[in-house]
Amino acid sequence: MEAANRLNEDGLVLSGCYAETMEEIVRPGLKACRTDEMVKGFEDRPLFVSRFDAEAPRGTVMIVHGFTENVEKYSEVIYSLLRNHWSVLAYDQRGHGRSWRSEKTGEDASLTHVDHFEEYEKDLEILCDGLLRGMPQPWMLFSHSMGGAVSGLFLESRGDVFERAVFCAPMIAPRRNGIPLPAAKAICDTERKLGRGAKRMLGSKPYDGPERFEESAASGKERFDWYDAMKASTKAFQNNGPSYSWVGEALRVTEQLLREGGPESIRIPVRVYGAEQDGSVLQEEQILFAERLPNGQREVVPGSRHEIYRSPDAVLFPWWHRILAFYGGEA
Repeated sequence: MEAANRLNEDGLVLSGCYAETMEEIVRPGLKACRTDEMVKGFEDRPLFVSRFDAEAPRGTVMIVHGFTENVEKYSEVIYSLLRNHWSVLAYDQRGHGRSWRSEKTGEDASLTHVDHFEEYEKDLEILCDGLLRGMPQPWMLFSHSMGGAVSGLFLESRGDVFERAVFCAPMIAPRRNGIPLPAAKAICDTERKLGRGAKRMLGSKPYDGPERFEESAASGKERFDWYDAMKASTKAFQNNGPSYSWVGEALRVTEQLLREGGPESIRIPVRVYGAEQDGSVLQEEQILFAERLPNGQREVVPGSRHEIYRSPDAVLFPWWHRILAFYGGEA
């Protein structure tokens, strides 16, 4: 089947031939314009960074992924951005994928840990002041979930770097599974004081093989199946549960993001997209964040779960088309 019959107008993949198209067209296409390298992040921790160079670039989109994710999970949207003449800079955040992982987690390769969220923010700052400076302008931002929290913290202190930003289901506040916020914080604080901050959160289990679509944050099964197979075959991509320290930091990021004058300091055009069926982050705090942005708009994407970018065609295609138009300058 020819490429024209496998892709939509924006270069996204039709679900009817998803896995085949990803392997036969998308991944080879990415490889042809891709450069991977290890870059020193905050405190010299190595970060895996991928640069994708578009033909006749109109600018660069930086991708900041979410909890337990990595660059490869965004292959489809990166390919679409390239087809629309946007170069891309993406990286595995510390503790994820092929980037540095703390020795505190021992042999539990699927445990996702960070001591302080500031480390994520500092990594992003270093990449923006380094590699991004050599990429075509203007610079746009795309962030998802935890990456939205990291990007929000960054933009509140460095709002001059990007021209426009998209927040996909941002983690302004994580869900707590019914546990009151003070109690959740107290549990994490106690474990950290006892020196167990890098231990796996109670109720979380190490990665043990293919996951179940019904329990996932994706609503597009073909997209879920393709990446799930990659995750199952690649140990570096098998991040799943959080440490007590990660959870404690996630619980505190809300007050940091919503502090007085915080969202108001982000003056660039921003689009915040909420997932209609989001089981990972809270909506109320997301709404508060968006309402306080001087030049921000929030929209709920019908029929989507938390990972909006892994929705069925009927949901994904029009949503992504609006994002491309926004990056292109539409109001």
